[in-house]
Amino acid sequence: MTYGLLIVSHVPEIAAGLPKLLKQVAADVPITYTGGTDENGIGTSMEKIGQAIAENSADEILAFYDLGSARMNLDMAAEFADKKVRVYDAALIEGSYVAASLLQAGVGLAELESQLAPLKVKGD
Repeated sequence: MTYGLLIVSHVPEIAAGLPKLLKQVAADVPITYTGGTDENGIGTSMEKIGQAIAENSADEILAFYDLGSARMNLDMAAEFADKKVRVYDAALIEGSYVAASLLQAGVGLAELESQLAPLKVKGD
């Protein structure tokens, strides 16, 4: 089983920039990203998220997002995906960085998730 990362942001430049940081600690982890609406405005697109899921070569995806409406589109895209997508409510940069570095180190999913727990973004 291989795990990959998916980054979803409302801003295309954030989505494109974060994997550059992550690849510094996780050169072997498949990372895909998407940001912005279909017109590349501020927002997210279920279709673009679905495409980023499909383009990731991993068997299972660990997904990180920036704001609540991105979660909604991510959840909908995951329902239609051909692979399992685990969505994490962790701080986008810190959470994806922890996940990337632990995946690169071969740490198991249970331990990875326990290390993400303190980074959980608390909702209302």
